[in-house]
Amino acid sequence: MAITGPEVILTLKIAVSAVTLLLLASLVALLRGNYRLHGRINVVFFTLTLIALFGLEVVVRYWNPEIFDYFDPQTKRRLMIHLCFSVPAAIVMPAMLYTGLTHRRGLHLVLAAIFGILWIGTCVTGLVFLH
Repeated sequence: MAITGPEVILTLKIAVSAVTLLLLASLVALLRGNYRLHGRINVVFFTLTLIALFGLEVVVRYWNPEIFDYFDPQTKRRLMIHLCFSVPAAIVMPAMLYTGLTHRRGLHLVLAAIFGILWIGTCVTGLVFLH
């Protein structure tokens, strides 16, 4: 049974939506002053996001490198815009998690602001642009 490009895109949209709900729950915990819950939710967010990222890499690089060959030039351009948000977000995410877990509040807040902008871009471009 072969997995198709549209199935991968749909799966990723569901995964991004689910972890975004976790991120929002983490922010609610933060606003309520429950820093411990905020941190625990963020560890789950980080873990699930990494699983999705590595899963996508396995599918695209090893299992079926031609899976997105059906993309037309416009969709390929949209994917490149999406990657301009998602790749930097994936790079910032471990540093943000580390600074949060080690209580480096100032740097953590700067990274959180950067990550927030990148995550919004990732969500908008991933959920709306790609199909």
